[in-house]
Amino acid sequence: MPTQIYLFALLIINNVDASGMLYPRFSETRTIIEMNGMWKFRADMSPTRNEGFLKKWYTQPLSQTGNIIPMPVPASYNDITQDKKLRDFIGWVWYETEFFVPVEWQQKRVVLRFDSAHYNTIVWVNSQEVLRHVGGHLPFEVQLKSSLNINGANRLTVAVNNTLTPSTLPPGTIHYMKDTNRYPPGYFVQDISFDFFNYAGIHRSVKLYTTPTVYIDDITIVTDVKGSDGIVDYSIFNGGPSNDTTIEVQVLDADGIAVATSHKQNEQMIIHNVKLWWPFGMSKKPTAYMYTLKVVMTSAAGIDVYRQPFGVRTVRVTSTQLLINNKPFYCHGVPKHEDSDIRGKGLDYALIAKDFNLLKWLGATCIRTSHYPYAEEIMDQCDQQGIAVIDESPGVGITSVANFGNASLTHHLEVMNEMVRRDKNRPAVIIWSVANEPLVTVPQAEHYFKSVILHTKNLDPTRPVTFVAAVGPDGDYATKYVDILCINRYFAWYHDCGHTEVIQKQVEYDMNKWREHHNIPIIVTEYGADTVAGLHQSPSFVFTEEYQVEFLSEYHAAFDKMRKKFLVGEMVWNFADFMTKEDITRVVGNRKGLFTRQRQPKMSAHLLKKRYESIMNETISVIY
Repeated sequence: MPTQIYLFALLIINNVDASGMLYPRFSETRTIIEMNGMWKFRADMSPTRNEGFLKKWYTQPLSQTGNIIPMPVPASYNDITQDKKLRDFIGWVWYETEFFVPVEWQQKRVVLRFDSAHYNTIVWVNSQEVLRHVGGHLPFEVQLKSSLNINGANRLTVAVNNTLTPSTLPPGTIHYMKDTNRYPPGYFVQDISFDFFNYAGIHRSVKLYTTPTVYIDDITIVTDVKGSDGIVDYSIFNGGPSNDTTIEVQVLDADGIAVATSHKQNEQMIIHNVKLWWPFGMSKKPTAYMYTLKVVMTSAAGIDVYRQPFGVRTVRVTSTQLLINNKPFYCHGVPKHEDSDIRGKGLDYALIAKDFNLLKWLGATCIRTSHYPYAEEIMDQCDQQGIAVIDESPGVGITSVANFGNASLTHHLEVMNEMVRRDKNRPAVIIWSVANEPLVTVPQAEHYFKSVILHTKNLDPTRPVTFVAAVGPDGDYATKYVDILCINRYFAWYHDCGHTEVIQKQVEYDMNKWREHHNIPIIVTEYGADTVAGLHQSPSFVFTEEYQVEFLSEYHAAFDKMRKKFLVGEMVWNFADFMTKEDITRVVGNRKGLFTRQRQPKMSAHLLKKRYESIMNETISVIY
């Protein structure tokens, strides 16, 4: 029997602070230190990946445990070096950095926050364990108390494990090769059922921030519209040892002028002559108008100030329409990936800016965060630039009955808690997606997805909830619980490959079949064909740019017919080419992008630009 990889990850239980976890923002009473930069790094290459724990690497400087290399944070570690073993590494990697805090922080609440790390994380400060967290793509934090040294250096050690198991999101399995004639002893591979590279590491920013000891812990904002008035229902939750607090609340417009005030922790305020948040291209007036809820909390411990951006808008689904502010919204856009050369899934401001410029150039009005929650800095741009979002959980690759166990369900519910808590106040988020292309043709899927969907609706009854379906309606146990139908379709690619002449017929038949089962609107959340940029042939042939254009054009003809009925969105897969695992069916990753991985447009991008601009003009003319 081969030695098993040390999956300490299986034993991890979240022990992070179960607080509101507001995004760290500077204010008169709050300070932030970003800890991004070059950290010390080493991977545990021992056969069981267990050496770091057996030898307690966290009790000493990492450089004393063996060879280390510099590693940028935030970034995926996979593509940083020339070492193929590190690129494909599965198991524990270790990070370390040193920090100091100002002496005046001694009277403050000091919080250590990770915007995300993939997948399981254990954190020590000065050799003392302070938190554990399960899951990538979402933030976690802990208040530092006895472990923090105010009067000197602090050593921060972080262990991150990217191993995926049947109960993680996304799920995976470790497959041991037992034939020692063909494989070394203990040889294993990570099997996954999703089509993107399993990048790993500390992917987003690490921060230290302060609040007073009595502080604003969470804010929830729900908006409505009545005539020309905006309705703002808010709730403020305080943290710390004292409940003897006073509250001052102001709604500030984009110029910083107060347009509504209150002194209650829970209240409904009215904004007269409200300026609504509209998606890009849906209004002749300025879109994506943002207000700020300024909260000042006063207690015996002092004052805390926090400013929460928000927009006033409504979302509603009828049997044939998706309505924003009671106007029909057609979601023409793209799913994306957090993926780029060198940094993998690491946060990159320049890339974010470039992508949003391309989205606007393309005329996209919406994105789907396929297949996990994106960085908050990306979501901020969606709010501020008017890009509507289908906000998707990491529930991708749920393709086995083994993924429907109690542990899987419990974890999925916790992920939805974290995701809704993070993004609940964002006007750009119009739909929650709990999964992508899950197995739904087995009875176990019904209880699982009913539980996840109803739980999400309970967390937020103001937005529709869905998952993205890959199969047809026959034998589907779960789709009956969604509010809006999202489907991925690849006619003339994964079957009938090359036969674009059948696309229109198959699209129309498929959608009408779905309509017979579910009287709700449909968004085609994926359709596309792999294309090698610069490869041309006439007549068209698969993988050429000509074929991608011909392929998309046939879908568009079918969509135009269905838009008159119940189709409320089309999202071509994918925004840009992205990396996948090594596979003979992939030529250096997935090539279905409108843009190359380096963000150069293919012929198809120009086709979509023309189409999306036409739909946008049509939308505005209908509304006005």
